[in-house]
Amino acid sequence: MAETPGLLTPEIRQWVGRSDTPQRLEVTRRDIVKYAIATQQRLEKYLQGDEAPPMFLFNAHQLLVQIEALRPDGLTPDPLLPDLPLKRVMAGGIKNTYHRPIKPGDVLVLTRTLTDIYEKQGRTGPLIFVVYGVRVETEDGELVMEETRRRIFR
Repeated sequence: MAETPGLLTPEIRQWVGRSDTPQRLEVTRRDIVKYAIATQQRLEKYLQGDEAPPMFLFNAHQLLVQIEALRPDGLTPDPLLPDLPLKRVMAGGIKNTYHRPIKPGDVLVLTRTLTDIYEKQGRTGPLIFVVYGVRVETEDGELVMEETRRRIFR
């Protein structure tokens, strides 16, 4: 796909590099067990809450809001998203790199950063790609996980 000039203004591009306020998350054995049951995990280490399953932190950075605060499309408002000229959003993929298991008692700090915004021409028209990086560390600064997430606007 070729680059489509014109949709992304300098004001939109200035959002690249912005980060959310870091969020602190205390991991409990009960939270791990609840997640393991809800996602039908089979391994005892997950079901006993000794270690969190791989997708345990999926969307942990999302703000908790009342249903009235959701956008018309049902998504949570995103303070790291500039006003884009294209409004329909699709998932564009997630890549997680785990540096160590998540255990009960961990106190994690999650920081999400808008790392890139670019545009391409798709088969049915222009697309805007928004890329976020999420860094998860312990309070002591030990790296636990890194995530790259893409959203596609059309």
